[in-house]
Amino acid sequence: MDMTQAIMLTIATAATPLLIAAIGELVVERSGVLNLGVEGMMLMGAVTGFGIAHLTGNAWLGMIAAIFAGAACALLFGFLTLTLVTNQVATGLALTILGLGASAVIGEGFVGLPGVRLGAIYIPYLSDIPLIGKLLFGQDPIFYIALLLVIGVSWFLFRSRAGLKLRSIGDNHGSAHALGINVVRTRYLAVMFGGACAGLAGAQLSLVYVPQWVENMTAGRGWIALALVVFASWRPWRVLIGAYLFGAVTIGQLHAQAFGIGLPPQLLSALPYLATIIVLVIISRNRRLTMMNTPASLGKPFVPDR
Repeated sequence: MDMTQAIMLTIATAATPLLIAAIGELVVERSGVLNLGVEGMMLMGAVTGFGIAHLTGNAWLGMIAAIFAGAACALLFGFLTLTLVTNQVATGLALTILGLGASAVIGEGFVGLPGVRLGAIYIPYLSDIPLIGKLLFGQDPIFYIALLLVIGVSWFLFRSRAGLKLRSIGDNHGSAHALGINVVRTRYLAVMFGGACAGLAGAQLSLVYVPQWVENMTAGRGWIALALVVFASWRPWRVLIGAYLFGAVTIGQLHAQAFGIGLPPQLLSALPYLATIIVLVIISRNRRLTMMNTPASLGKPFVPDR
């Protein structure tokens, strides 16, 4: 394997958890709900996926358990914000803090234990194509799930009746309710889908990216995923592009350290987060770009008429 192919593979691996978490949050925000608990849900997915895979010896069971763990955390968020109508921003931050603490407690006994890697899928002949063979036809299953999620979410949002209803709720939940659309139920489903995606993204970290459990192993990726949704102006295909750009920045700083570039390692490690801040500042300066595709009801509570 040459250096170019190795770099492309590592970029794809680094971009996958960002892509999955961001595409799930995009659906949540399209429904008008702002869930800032992505980081916490990813951590719960990571520790659950690793734990179940380690105890059973089956990485697939770990991946499925991580999806359910993320969805369960999202269900808690949905109950608090959609049923009890708590503040979405405060509840999302609380969910992140809960995920940080709960994952550390659950994963305390897993630190240093060998992990179970979710193996790559090998497609005969296609995987042997120079340069792109292993990149496109020799990846782990979560890589392909991420691409299918982008295609599926794009079709759902802009080609299906249910997607139109979801977008209408995000744009004006009052009008959608007046038309007979069940706003709360739709938002519950969207929130749980976003949580399931966050859990899967966490499983990718503990079963593929680094097949072990390390406390706080998401290292801020949940916040980058949130920024990606804004960067992509709530469009699935732009999320795909943004995820790979941020993945390239992440891998770039690792290679810069390996090549001995004369910059402090702390600065190189901060590059992905500096890039996130720079992108958000650039976007915020253009009001038209900021408002483009932004769900008008995003973050606003909804209480149906009694």
